[in-house]
Amino acid sequence: MQSLSPAALRARLPRRAVLGATSATALAALLPSRPAAAAPPSADLPPLPSDAEVARQVRAEFLHSWEGYRRSAWGYDELRPLSAGHHDFYLSGRTFGLSIVEALDTLWVMEQDREVKRAADWIEHHFDPAQDGEVHVFETVIRLVGGLLAGHLCTGRPRLLTRCRELTDRLLPAFTASPTGIPYTRVNLRTGAVSGTTPPLAEVGTNILEFGLLSQLTGDDRYYDAAKRAYRAVLERRSALDLLGTSIDTETGRWVDTTSCAPNPPVDSFYEYLWAGAELFGDSELRGWYRLLTDAVLNIQGERRHGRLWFRQVDQETGAVVGHGQSELGAFYAGLLGKGGDLTAGEDYYRSWTALLDRHPVLPEAVDFADGRVTSPRNDLRPEYVNSSFDLWRLTGDAVYKRTAYRYFQGLRNHLRVPGGYTVADDVTAAPMRLGDLTPGYWFAENLKYVYLMFARTRRFDRRRGLLSTEGKILRGAVRA
Repeated sequence: MQSLSPAALRARLPRRAVLGATSATALAALLPSRPAAAAPPSADLPPLPSDAEVARQVRAEFLHSWEGYRRSAWGYDELRPLSAGHHDFYLSGRTFGLSIVEALDTLWVMEQDREVKRAADWIEHHFDPAQDGEVHVFETVIRLVGGLLAGHLCTGRPRLLTRCRELTDRLLPAFTASPTGIPYTRVNLRTGAVSGTTPPLAEVGTNILEFGLLSQLTGDDRYYDAAKRAYRAVLERRSALDLLGTSIDTETGRWVDTTSCAPNPPVDSFYEYLWAGAELFGDSELRGWYRLLTDAVLNIQGERRHGRLWFRQVDQETGAVVGHGQSELGAFYAGLLGKGGDLTAGEDYYRSWTALLDRHPVLPEAVDFADGRVTSPRNDLRPEYVNSSFDLWRLTGDAVYKRTAYRYFQGLRNHLRVPGGYTVADDVTAAPMRLGDLTPGYWFAENLKYVYLMFARTRRFDRRRGLLSTEGKILRGAVRA
C-alpha cells in the first residue's frame, strides 16, 4: 500500500475504518460538548411507489454504477467515476479486482447472471492471493474473504472457495504469530511477515463470521479458533465497568487508548460480530459477551438530548465523559440493537439519525450531538443508516423503514449520481454538494443491496433466515434454484 498521511488515509475512507487513522481520543478532542438546539422531528414522508417500481429503480442505479466500473476500471480495485480512472486500494500498482469481488453476490441476488459469470470468471483466472506486499488484514477479511465466501455460497462455484481458502491461509500469520492472540494489523501475503501492533477493536474482532464460515465449509477449525482466541483476549481485559477501550497492543495486551467509543469507529463491528457470530454459529459464549458489553454501553454511554438517543464517549475505567462525537459509521447500531433484543433503543437511535436526514438529504460523516454541529461534511457513500433500515424493517415489518430507506436512496440519486456512476461527496453541506472522485468498492456490496432486498420479491434471498456480514455479504440465506 502506498504511504499516506493520516489525512490522506481518512480521505480514502475504507468501509468502517477511520479505524487506525483516527483514534477515539482524537475524535473526542475534535468534538467538544456544547448546549444544543433540538433536532427537528422527522418530516412527513410521501407515499412510496410500488415495491416492484422501487426495486426496478434501485437495480437500474446499481447497473448504472456497474457499467461505469466495467467501462473505465474493469479488473482494478475501485473506480474514479469523474475522471474515468481507477484506484488501487490495497497495494499501489497492483490489483485484487476489489469491486468485482464486492459486487458478486449483489449481481447474483439482482439476477444479473451474465455479469455474475463475467465477474466469477475474472476472479478464477486473475485473482492473485499471493501478491508480494503488505495488506490490511481487516479490510482483506471483510471485503475479499467475505466476498469470495458469499460468491461461492450464491453461485456454488468451488474455485471461489479455493481462492478464499488460499487467501485466508496467507492472512493467518497475523493471528498465529501473536503472543496474545490479538492480531497484527498487516501481513505480507507472500512472506507471512507481520506488522502493526496497535489494532483498534474492529480490526481485532471483525473476522469471526468469515473465518467461522470457512471452518464450517472446509472442516478446518484453525480459522474459527484464531478468531475466537482474539475475542477472548480482549474480553479478558475489559474494565470493571464492563467497558472496552479503543485500541490495544498486540504483543503486550495493554490498552493503548482507553476511550470507550462504541458504537463509533474504530470499534463498531467488534460488537456487531459478537451478536452475528452467536447467531450464525450458535455460540453461547459470544452471545453472553455481546449481552455483557451491550448492557454496559446502553447504561453508561447512552445519552438523550432533546428526546434523541445518542452514545457519548467515556473513559473505560471511570465512565467519565470525554466526547459527544457521532459517526455515520455508527448508525448500523440501531439495527444491531434491535436484532440483539433491545428493539426500543434501536428504534430510538434510528430516529436520531432520521432527524439528521431531515436536515441533510445525504448524511454527513460525523456530527457533535451535543450542539448539532457537522464536524465532517464528507459523505463516502456510507451504507450504515440504510443497513439499519433493512434490519429494523425485517424485525418489525413497519413501513416507516421502507419510506426512510427510499428517501435515503433518493438523496444519493439526486446528489451523488454522475454520468460515470456514483461518487463520494467532499461536502454535503454545500449547495450544490461538492463531489469527490471515487466509488468505494463497498458501494457495490452494500447500499443498494439493502434497499433492493427490502422491495424486491426475489426468490434468491431468504428474508427470514438471511444474515449479512458487516460488508453486506450474504453469508446465510442465499437460495439457489
